[in-house]
Amino acid sequence: LTDLLRDKWGFDGHVVSDCGAVRDIWVNHKYTGTAAEASALAIKAGNDINCGSAYAALTDAVGQDLVTEEEVDTALKRVIKSRFVLGLFDSPDECEYLKIPASENDSPEHSQIALEAARKSMVLLKNEGILPLDRRKIKQIAVIGPNADSVAALLGNYNGDPSSPVTILKGIQAAAGDGIKVVYARGCPAAIRRNQAFSLSSDEAKEALALAEKSDVVLYVGGLDANLEGEEMRNTMVGFDNGDRTMIELPAPQETLLKGLAETGKPVVFVNLSGSAIAMPWAAENIPAILQAWYPGQNGGSAVADVLFGDYNPAGRLPITFYRSTDDLPDFRDYSMENRTYRYFEGKPLYAFGHGLSYTRFEYSKAEASASQMAPDGSVKVRVRITNTGDRAGDEVVQLYVRHLDSRVDQPLRSLAGFKRVSLEKGASTIVEFDLPASALRYWDEERDEYVVAPGTFEIQVGAASDDIRSVLRMKIAE
Repeated sequence: LTDLLRDKWGFDGHVVSDCGAVRDIWVNHKYTGTAAEASALAIKAGNDINCGSAYAALTDAVGQDLVTEEEVDTALKRVIKSRFVLGLFDSPDECEYLKIPASENDSPEHSQIALEAARKSMVLLKNEGILPLDRRKIKQIAVIGPNADSVAALLGNYNGDPSSPVTILKGIQAAAGDGIKVVYARGCPAAIRRNQAFSLSSDEAKEALALAEKSDVVLYVGGLDANLEGEEMRNTMVGFDNGDRTMIELPAPQETLLKGLAETGKPVVFVNLSGSAIAMPWAAENIPAILQAWYPGQNGGSAVADVLFGDYNPAGRLPITFYRSTDDLPDFRDYSMENRTYRYFEGKPLYAFGHGLSYTRFEYSKAEASASQMAPDGSVKVRVRITNTGDRAGDEVVQLYVRHLDSRVDQPLRSLAGFKRVSLEKGASTIVEFDLPASALRYWDEERDEYVVAPGTFEIQVGAASDDIRSVLRMKIAE
């Protein structure tokens, strides 16, 4: 915090600990024996504010000569300085943040922002033509699943409580209109404990299957929620360990129900809510449409419905890799990056980093670069023409990746160097231009204690996803 953050990087603000971190020094890590010792070490190290109550022991620490009053004052001055910078000592007339009225909280304008953010985050993983749903051909929709009418599944961890959350069920009911009947059943729990079992002969599964058989389309809304994944969650469900995940597969009761729903012969759409990747190879093979909705927030239900009915054309992209199995990943305690993330994973993912579908189609021209080589501190411009060749307007997320081909040290298989989201009417084209700096290929040289850009040949990849590259260029970095 001092040598690197302040002295080398020039940071002049204040530092706040993670909540409970100073307490952990003596209670859990047992690095010291008392709160006074832990608090003194934290202050000396440059931690100015403690999230928690541990700094109440600073009086004892000063009295025991573990830390000086001047060292405590240094931390205090940094905190006070930040408050001055924020204008918290100014009058309301001088500080714009003090002029914000209570009416701005939970305002219609902010609700619209929440809706737009949720819409833009939707990632259409798979679509065999079932989406968007045609209201003219549907009389009844069965909404099934543990996350369908769950507020917890909208909000994730560390959240406020919105005044009028729209669950997925409520969003579908509102969007379907008067001519379509929407029926609902939970069908199964999100997960089960080790001493529990689930089967399609359970009452709630039979209820869900009966509704599905009488409906024109089934919307299964499952995945995870804040009770399963998050920090220090108290649960003993199969596949979970107090908020951590011991396996990444879709919980067994959900896959069992999903298979049962598919066996009804009715078209099934899987809406998955989760904050992390789900291994769902069976669903990817057998369910005709899958939408990754994450934890979409207070208006998540409206956003999901907008996508399902085609009132919004999805264009979200995966910011993580969806693996086929837990077995694809190394042990969690292995801190090397080998076989982790799109940058180092050498297997075939279920859904790749950057993947996401649209209700329209986009064509890429051959990419062009402004030069054939660049200096280690230089840059080039990369251009590509994008054309909407489908029958409706939509957004495309154009992605730029780089890969060093002959570095003397191990380099990633590819690295995202830029992306741009562009909106195009049907038939329209646009030129997308990236400014690619050589620093996109830098790595940390431990011997030199600095970032280095290695000379040699590298590859520029332009495409719609990390596994959907449409154009490749090669270029040299000069010595």
